[in-house]
Amino acid sequence: MVFKNKVVVITGGGGVLCGAFAACLAEHGAKVAVVDLDYAKAKAAADACGGFPVSANVLVKADLEEARIKINAALGTCDILVNGAGGNNPRGTTTKEYFEPEDLLDDDIVTFFDLDPEGVRFVFDLNFLGTLVPTQVFAKDMAGKDGAAIINISSMNAFSPLTKIPAYSGAKAAVSNFTQWLAVHFSKAGIRVNAIAPGFFVTAQNKAMLINPDGSHTERSKKILAATPMGRFGTPDELLGTLLFLADSQKSSFVNGVVIPVDGGFSAYSGV
Repeated sequence: MVFKNKVVVITGGGGVLCGAFAACLAEHGAKVAVVDLDYAKAKAAADACGGFPVSANVLVKADLEEARIKINAALGTCDILVNGAGGNNPRGTTTKEYFEPEDLLDDDIVTFFDLDPEGVRFVFDLNFLGTLVPTQVFAKDMAGKDGAAIINISSMNAFSPLTKIPAYSGAKAAVSNFTQWLAVHFSKAGIRVNAIAPGFFVTAQNKAMLINPDGSHTERSKKILAATPMGRFGTPDELLGTLLFLADSQKSSFVNGVVIPVDGGFSAYSGV
């Protein structure tokens, strides 16, 4: 029970991956607060692991301050923060992988030139500010605590940007850079800051992109799997070892400012 009596706050906790994080840390003794914009999802994930559900928008500081008050009253002050909220948006996505001049004549094709700045801003806000603002709120309780840790969720996109999703790739690169910045900034306050960069995992957000209605792989999935040396998608439980390692102040006490890819070799493969 490494995390017995430790209070863990997980944003985006109603999702597939962060729900698995919540269950894992609770199993290892932590008192887990599951924070999600959708209270029903937060409650479902919390009920599954005996956690505490809270609804909050990670982009609204007042929401998070209110969540902090509720969590402090119910569980105590935060020891470990997992910044899991994030995602992409169609308004920051192009239709095709490669631009061709004739695309400008086709109204059905979203080119780089058609990207909605507000859509791109939304993706950057959700991923970058959605990491920064919760950290501003919950790290106040972590300063000077023994074993305090922040774990951000980046992406293999931060190492090698995927085609069609420039906003998401850029936003996750910002999260990786911010992880390093925070690690330095908080180093004198006893708060370690690291990140996990998942490769391809099938979640509610990306399932339609990866899996056809009949259960077969989409063309994009086939390309992804061909570029993944292990030849398959990851499963949520395959992130848990890295999560536990980074959260455990005994096993990773001198690990600070790193971004660990868990991607089946995708970011290491050159294609030949």
